[in-house]
Amino acid sequence: MTEGNITKQIIQFSIPIIMGNIFQQLYNTADAVIVGHMIGKNAFAAVSVANPIMSVVLFFMVGLSMGVGVLLAQRYGAGDEKGFRIELSTALIAGVLFAAVTAAVCICFSGAMLRAVQTPEEIMRDTNAYLRVIFVGMFFSFLYNFYAAALRAIGDSRTAFLYLVLSSLVNVVLDIVFIKYTPLGVVGAALATVLSQALSVALCIVYIYRKIPMLALRKGEFVFEKRVLKDTIVFSWAAALQQTFLYFGRLLVQGTINAHGTDMITGYNAAIRLEAFLMAFIDGTSAALSSYAGQNKGAGRYDRLKTGLWRTIQMNVAFLLAAGALMLGAPRLLIGMYVEAGNERAMEIGVTYITVMPVFYLFCTGMSALQGFFRGVGKVKITMIATFSQIIIRCVLAFLLVPEYGIYGVCVSVIAGWVLMFGFDGILCIRYFRKIEARQKEQIRGMTG
Repeated sequence: MTEGNITKQIIQFSIPIIMGNIFQQLYNTADAVIVGHMIGKNAFAAVSVANPIMSVVLFFMVGLSMGVGVLLAQRYGAGDEKGFRIELSTALIAGVLFAAVTAAVCICFSGAMLRAVQTPEEIMRDTNAYLRVIFVGMFFSFLYNFYAAALRAIGDSRTAFLYLVLSSLVNVVLDIVFIKYTPLGVVGAALATVLSQALSVALCIVYIYRKIPMLALRKGEFVFEKRVLKDTIVFSWAAALQQTFLYFGRLLVQGTINAHGTDMITGYNAAIRLEAFLMAFIDGTSAALSSYAGQNKGAGRYDRLKTGLWRTIQMNVAFLLAAGALMLGAPRLLIGMYVEAGNERAMEIGVTYITVMPVFYLFCTGMSALQGFFRGVGKVKITMIATFSQIIIRCVLAFLLVPEYGIYGVCVSVIAGWVLMFGFDGILCIRYFRKIEARQKEQIRGMTG
């Protein structure tokens, strides 16, 4: 991605990532919708409450993979094949060990986490059972995201997406089979998710070892260098914390929602599940921009960075206009996909959220593109600080406003966080490009002098 038409490259690279994000959302969404319609609203609420908790852990690992992916992209862009493979091996070994330990700890403390977010007693048992099975499969989640990031680093965003599509379809089938033909209930939905994730990992590994020798580490090639690990931790830790802050903030907001009962949980989670599909597009273009920026920085092609960022923002805004029009035009139809007929209070809460938010997604689209850009050029501390700041604002406002204003309090807290983050990233982005321009002018003066 260091040569050629920038718009075409970003679009082509983004599409598989976007679709992959959408299908990844389908894992948990399929669980929630199927259990909601086949078991009942308490089952839907149980899966919904589990989602932000498991997302905190999952997206910490996704953040680690994103950080490694940017480092790999920079080495790939610079033509450093030896450094590329050492980074790949060290990160894989460390990541597998970390994922296993994290899963074990989360299984032990799942009940405590649910109590901390004020999970209603009537859904506590189902939620805990669902969550523990999901944590068992967290190992597969890490491996899939690791190999997907490695493939994107070398310019292949298509393969991991195709395997994710297949595994998502398998997940839906297994959901129905386990729930309809076994007494497992919500545990069956969690088991379907884990088995489907394991399938996507197996397909990625088989493909890499057959088709991509650069990513295929064989016997004797697994090396673990402490120096590389240190650099990886410094870089990936910031990316992981940034992702974790985001979902931890959502978890805290979920805690304020949980205190208002099952209908509030159902309506709010129906709305944010719809929002998650919009975010799948925005996050996909952000991830594509990260790989694009990483390769171009590694190759020293600073001239292509600003154009890539601007084109990504334009893509996001165009999509937002279409998605926002759909949300405003048919809110009850959309919320009705998640909320069972007759639950009017939950319906009203969900409709309120998706009719208030669309205009403010403009801040979210710009913020996401800037975050992806900074990750790609290696400024992950900026992304971490920005995310942490907006989460603080979001959580404080939710704590103050939700008890009094309900779903409107949630909307205000989220919007305020986006506005803060967009302003912070925007100012630092302007400064970044000014420094590059100043450096280039100095180089030109040095050459002419």
